[in-house]
Amino acid sequence: MYSKGKTVPGKDRDEESGKYTTSYSDSDFVNAIRHLDGMAGTSEIADEVGCTRRTAYTRLKSIDEKGDIESREVGNSLIWIVSE
Repeated sequence: MYSKGKTVPGKDRDEESGKYTTSYSDSDFVNAIRHLDGMAGTSEIADEVGCTRRTAYTRLKSIDEKGDIESREVGNSLIWIVSE
């Protein structure tokens, strides 16, 4: 069982299932990229949004698939860019 007093930043619990749900919107990630001069790495975006790098990567890939942002490989890293 989970403790109702404990929370995970950026996540809320579903009252019925007890599972975490995200409270970050796609626009949180897109706006973070815009705030970081229109392009940024996953870790920078995660820091800006206030989530884990893993959460940021998963959400950014999803937003990329919708066409709202693009990713480019630079060395071993991905750079995320807002689509125009």
